[in-house]
Amino acid sequence: MSALLTETPVVLGDHLARARAVAQIIEAEANEIEDRATITKPVYDALVDSRLFWMMVPEELNGEGMSLVQAFEVIEELSRADGSTGWAFMANSLSTSLAAGFLADKGARDLFDQPVPGITAGMILPTGSGRRVEGGYVVTGNYQFASGSAHASWIGAGFIVHDDEGNPLTSADGQPVCRTAFVPREQVEFRGNWNVWGLVGTGSYDYGLTEVFIPEEHAFDTFSTTPVRPEPAYRFGLLGIGVGGHAPVALGIARRALDEIVKIASVKGRVGYATVIGDSELFRLEFAKHEALYRAARAYVYEVHQEAEEWINAGNELTQVQGARLRQAVTWVQEVNAQVTNFAHRWGGSQSFRNPTALGRATRDAAIATQHLLVDPMTLVDAAGPIMTEYGEGRLS
Repeated sequence: MSALLTETPVVLGDHLARARAVAQIIEAEANEIEDRATITKPVYDALVDSRLFWMMVPEELNGEGMSLVQAFEVIEELSRADGSTGWAFMANSLSTSLAAGFLADKGARDLFDQPVPGITAGMILPTGSGRRVEGGYVVTGNYQFASGSAHASWIGAGFIVHDDEGNPLTSADGQPVCRTAFVPREQVEFRGNWNVWGLVGTGSYDYGLTEVFIPEEHAFDTFSTTPVRPEPAYRFGLLGIGVGGHAPVALGIARRALDEIVKIASVKGRVGYATVIGDSELFRLEFAKHEALYRAARAYVYEVHQEAEEWINAGNELTQVQGARLRQAVTWVQEVNAQVTNFAHRWGGSQSFRNPTALGRATRDAAIATQHLLVDPMTLVDAAGPIMTEYGEGRLS
């Protein structure tokens, strides 16, 4: 067990206490994480000891059974300690929860009925090709961006199902039949190729499968909106859980940038300033604006997710407007993160670009986070329609 967790006992039910204890280890390891491009063993051990990897896995499957909002709070705290670690952890913990929620019971138990339950990583979008065979599929595919894969025991592989002649199978509505599967890591070829200048420590490696047999019970419909498990959290769906987790990562990085710039500004002088820059009206004006922007984004992210969670817990399905607001919040907070870290970068002087510095990492991590496919600004365009209708009909609450 990690030394810090031994010295600082935490109650397993207190998710934030666990996250804060692990965050201390992450901060101590952050430079090494970036050097290695993946989380270090002390951090891995702390996340296992605290059982945070399985925070949204049901208790029946050896998990902690947390709600989505509780999971966001954990992700935010770990991302404040280090953006790369928070991102990789987000990818691991949320894809692990999706495996628990959408795999058939036999498949889920294969992953989680273990002394150390399964940890997943990898791409679930259908970029591979699978041939249906007795009992499952034979899959070949090339994949990228397997964040957190260096310590994952099961690797995600999305694929389109083909017949023996190589023709894609289609469903009743004419769409391709797509599956998401999880494969034991020893059956995966890892190819590296993660040489980047932001979110370096996520270990988002390329990988591939070549004629790998995947049992039916280790796969599920990629675009399913119907979870196998009864827990209400799974009614957020694949996108609600998988995409939503990017929001607390952005919040954690922005918070770290504000923490760092306040420390720097309290001791840093510049030509033309009477004392340290933190005393100047110009700095304080900009700080107040950006701190308010951060707090507004944080409040909105948690507001819409908390409201949606309460709605789901009452036995309802997400409405179109609720889905639109969730997507709006997750994308908008990426832009807020970029603005806040850029503000800190401008005032940080050499602390903004020297290696290793926490502010430098936060600045680079925020810039990369905005480039993710699922938080493209076009998601705001898509979200606008239902929200505009609510305004136009005078139904805004």
